[in-house]
Amino acid sequence: MPGVSGLSGLIALRAEFQSLPVMIVSGHDDPATVERALELGASGFLSKSAGIDEIREGIDTVIAGNIFTPRGFVRGMEHEPEVAALLHRLQTLTPQQSRVLGMLGEGLLNKQIAYELGVSEATIKAHVSAILLKLDVDSRTQAVIQLGKIGAVAA
Repeated sequence: MPGVSGLSGLIALRAEFQSLPVMIVSGHDDPATVERALELGASGFLSKSAGIDEIREGIDTVIAGNIFTPRGFVRGMEHEPEVAALLHRLQTLTPQQSRVLGMLGEGLLNKQIAYELGVSEATIKAHVSAILLKLDVDSRTQAVIQLGKIGAVAA
Protein backbone atom coordinates (compact mmCIF):
# COMPACT_ATOMS: atom_id res chain seq x y z
CA MET A 1 0.00 0.00 0.00
CA PRO A 2 1.53 3.36 -0.92
CA GLY A 3 2.81 5.42 1.99
CA VAL A 4 3.06 2.55 4.48
CA SER A 5 5.50 -0.22 5.19
CA GLY A 6 5.23 -3.58 6.85
CA LEU A 7 2.05 -4.07 8.85
CA SER A 8 1.70 -0.38 9.77
CA GLY A 9 -1.02 0.07 7.15
CA LEU A 10 -3.03 -2.74 8.70
CA ILE A 11 -2.68 -1.17 12.14
CA ALA A 12 -4.00 2.14 10.80
CA LEU A 13 -6.87 0.53 8.85
CA ARG A 14 -8.00 -1.59 11.81
CA ALA A 15 -7.91 1.43 14.11
CA GLU A 16 -9.99 3.54 11.73
CA PHE A 17 -12.36 0.92 10.28
CA GLN A 18 -12.81 -1.74 12.95
CA SER A 19 -15.65 -3.60 11.25
CA LEU A 20 -14.19 -3.54 7.73
CA PRO A 21 -12.74 -6.90 6.65
CA VAL A 22 -9.14 -6.46 5.49
CA MET A 23 -7.21 -9.05 3.51
CA ILE A 24 -3.44 -8.82 3.31
CA VAL A 25 -1.75 -9.73 0.03
CA SER A 26 2.00 -10.01 0.50
CA GLY A 27 5.13 -11.60 -0.84
CA HIS A 28 6.22 -12.16 2.76
CA ASP A 29 4.12 -15.18 3.66
CA ASP A 30 6.15 -16.80 6.41
CA PRO A 31 4.07 -18.15 9.33
CA ALA A 32 5.17 -15.38 11.74
CA THR A 33 4.02 -12.63 9.33
CA VAL A 34 0.70 -14.36 8.68
CA GLU A 35 0.12 -14.86 12.42
CA ARG A 36 0.94 -11.24 13.24
CA ALA A 37 -1.35 -9.95 10.50
CA LEU A 38 -4.20 -12.04 11.86
CA GLU A 39 -3.48 -10.94 15.43
CA LEU A 40 -3.57 -7.32 14.29
CA GLY A 41 -7.03 -7.86 12.84
CA ALA A 42 -6.61 -9.03 9.25
CA SER A 43 -9.55 -11.08 7.99
CA GLY A 44 -7.36 -13.01 5.63
CA PHE A 45 -3.90 -13.40 4.19
CA LEU A 46 -2.97 -14.26 0.61
CA SER A 47 0.49 -14.86 -0.75
CA LYS A 48 1.34 -12.93 -3.91
CA SER A 49 2.23 -16.30 -5.41
CA ALA A 50 -1.30 -17.68 -4.86
CA GLY A 51 -3.09 -19.05 -7.88
CA ILE A 52 -6.41 -17.80 -9.17
CA ASP A 53 -8.38 -20.54 -7.39
CA GLU A 54 -6.81 -19.71 -4.04
CA ILE A 55 -7.42 -15.98 -4.58
CA ARG A 56 -11.08 -16.67 -5.39
CA GLU A 57 -11.40 -18.93 -2.35
CA GLY A 58 -9.79 -16.30 -0.12
CA ILE A 59 -12.07 -13.50 -1.28
CA ASP A 60 -15.18 -15.69 -0.96
CA THR A 61 -14.13 -16.77 2.54
CA VAL A 62 -13.56 -13.21 3.76
CA ILE A 63 -16.76 -11.90 2.15
CA ALA A 64 -18.65 -14.68 3.96
CA GLY A 65 -17.27 -13.30 7.24
CA ASN A 66 -14.66 -15.96 7.87
CA ILE A 67 -10.88 -15.89 8.22
CA PHE A 68 -8.74 -17.04 5.30
CA THR A 69 -5.14 -18.21 5.61
CA PRO A 70 -2.70 -19.67 3.10
CA ARG A 71 -2.87 -23.39 2.50
CA GLY A 72 -0.81 -25.29 5.04
CA PHE A 73 -0.81 -22.47 7.60
CA VAL A 74 -1.66 -23.50 11.15
CA ARG A 75 -3.07 -20.72 13.32
CA GLY A 76 -1.90 -20.24 16.89
CA MET A 77 1.83 -20.21 16.33
CA GLU A 78 3.56 -19.61 19.64
CA HIS A 79 5.56 -16.43 19.90
CA GLU A 80 7.37 -14.53 22.57
CA PRO A 81 5.23 -13.07 25.37
CA GLU A 82 6.86 -9.69 24.65
CA VAL A 83 5.47 -9.72 21.10
CA ALA A 84 1.99 -10.69 22.33
CA ALA A 85 2.06 -7.81 24.83
CA LEU A 86 3.22 -5.40 22.11
CA LEU A 87 0.41 -6.49 19.79
CA HIS A 88 -2.08 -5.86 22.59
CA ARG A 89 -0.63 -2.40 23.28
CA LEU A 90 -0.79 -1.50 19.56
CA GLN A 91 -4.48 -2.36 19.52
CA THR A 92 -5.11 0.29 22.22
CA LEU A 93 -4.01 3.13 19.93
CA THR A 94 -6.65 5.46 18.54
CA PRO A 95 -6.94 5.80 14.74
CA GLN A 96 -5.02 9.09 14.77
CA GLN A 97 -2.33 7.67 17.07
CA SER A 98 -1.96 4.72 14.69
CA ARG A 99 -1.51 7.08 11.75
CA VAL A 100 1.06 9.13 13.67
CA LEU A 101 2.93 5.98 14.70
CA GLY A 102 3.03 4.82 11.09
CA MET A 103 4.46 8.18 10.06
CA LEU A 104 7.05 7.95 12.83
CA GLY A 105 8.00 4.61 11.32
CA GLU A 106 8.54 6.39 8.00
CA GLY A 107 10.98 8.74 9.73
CA LEU A 108 8.86 11.87 9.52
CA LEU A 109 9.37 14.74 11.94
CA ASN A 110 6.53 16.15 14.08
CA LYS A 111 6.33 19.19 11.80
CA GLN A 112 5.99 16.98 8.71
CA ILE A 113 3.35 14.78 10.35
CA ALA A 114 1.38 17.85 11.43
CA TYR A 115 1.44 19.19 7.88
CA GLU A 116 0.38 15.83 6.38
CA LEU A 117 -2.52 15.43 8.83
CA GLY A 118 -3.56 19.08 8.81
CA VAL A 119 -3.17 19.59 12.55
CA SER A 120 -0.85 21.61 14.78
CA GLU A 121 2.58 20.44 15.80
CA ALA A 122 1.39 20.61 19.44
CA THR A 123 -1.34 18.08 18.60
CA ILE A 124 1.27 15.74 17.14
CA LYS A 125 3.44 16.13 20.23
CA ALA A 126 0.44 15.13 22.36
CA HIS A 127 -0.18 12.08 20.15
CA VAL A 128 3.48 11.07 20.32
CA SER A 129 3.42 11.36 24.12
CA ALA A 130 0.29 9.19 24.29
CA ILE A 131 1.85 6.63 21.92
CA LEU A 132 5.00 6.41 24.02
CA LEU A 133 2.90 5.82 27.14
CA LYS A 134 0.75 3.15 25.50
CA LEU A 135 3.75 1.34 24.04
CA ASP A 136 5.67 1.69 27.33
CA VAL A 137 8.72 3.23 25.66
CA ASP A 138 10.71 6.40 26.32
CA SER A 139 11.43 7.70 22.82
CA ARG A 140 10.24 7.84 19.23
CA THR A 141 13.16 5.64 18.25
CA GLN A 142 12.12 2.96 20.74
CA ALA A 143 8.54 3.10 19.38
CA VAL A 144 9.80 2.49 15.84
CA ILE A 145 12.03 -0.35 17.09
CA GLN A 146 8.92 -1.92 18.66
CA LEU A 147 7.15 -1.72 15.30
CA GLY A 148 10.12 -3.46 13.72
CA LYS A 149 9.70 -6.37 16.13
CA ILE A 150 6.36 -7.23 14.55
CA GLY A 151 7.33 -6.40 10.99
CA ALA A 152 5.33 -3.17 10.88
CA VAL A 153 8.17 -1.16 9.34
CA ALA A 154 10.28 -1.90 6.32
CA ALA A 155 13.52 -3.64 7.03
